[in-house]
Amino acid sequence: MSISPSVRFPAAGCVDDPWRSHTVRIAAITDEVPGVRTYELHFEDQEVGRAYRFAAGQFNMLHLPGIGEAAISISSDVEEPERLAHTVRAVGNVTDALARMEVGETLMLRGPYGRPWPVDALAGRHVVIIGGGLGLASQRAAIYELARHRAGCTQVTVIHGAKTPEGLFYTREYESWRAAGIELEIIVDEPAAGWDGRVGLVTAVLESMTLEGPAAVLCCGPDPMMTAVASTAKSRGVPSDSIYLSLERNMACAVRQCGLCQFGPKFVCQDGPVFPHAEIAPYLCVPQL
Repeated sequence: MSISPSVRFPAAGCVDDPWRSHTVRIAAITDEVPGVRTYELHFEDQEVGRAYRFAAGQFNMLHLPGIGEAAISISSDVEEPERLAHTVRAVGNVTDALARMEVGETLMLRGPYGRPWPVDALAGRHVVIIGGGLGLASQRAAIYELARHRAGCTQVTVIHGAKTPEGLFYTREYESWRAAGIELEIIVDEPAAGWDGRVGLVTAVLESMTLEGPAAVLCCGPDPMMTAVASTAKSRGVPSDSIYLSLERNMACAVRQCGLCQFGPKFVCQDGPVFPHAEIAPYLCVPQL
């Protein structure tokens, strides 16, 4: 069920020119947790909007003229491309400027780019989605797809970990995910007053859970967390080529030209951001690569 490293996923809606940006308008803003907002973007050119398509796990380049660009995962439903959403933490020049913008203002967008989650290859598996903090944003589209097509998998489990309860994302959607048959496990590193949920690391949940048949793990979060998840999954009998990790790296071009996202012989913007663990395991153990 591995994705071929030779596969490329060009940008639907601007296939002719991957450098071309399109104007989008902020249609809605949702505050998720302190410092993090979800922006719903609509294309100004309706023809481009009708043509735009993406796959779960891909990203766009959001461009604020005069400030710069940032690679941001798409966090909306693939079946509602007209309601394109990105969940963004304000951590740099571009994202800080975006955090000061309001509904109705415009910015530029190009994409989508990258290798997505292998949603179509998960039938017959117990799918375990593990998101650490903001990592869940890149997995939200996959959760929506699996919620619709739950019957194809033996089980779908979402494990969401955060440092504190205040850092948990998309809490307003938990009940709809459960209603779709998705098992949801929430865990935090540091409990707050009134917290009666699990405390610890996401790997503890993975270690203790029952896997219903052959499993596939989809993980996004800090590198040390993903390395620990991969090790735990393998100890539970999940093959390395059934463990998928979404890497976050500095991506300035998204078209394999600038070299900033090089990871060993790979370029995260095009060879990833989603990789089978077997493909990148030798490089994950190299400090600061």
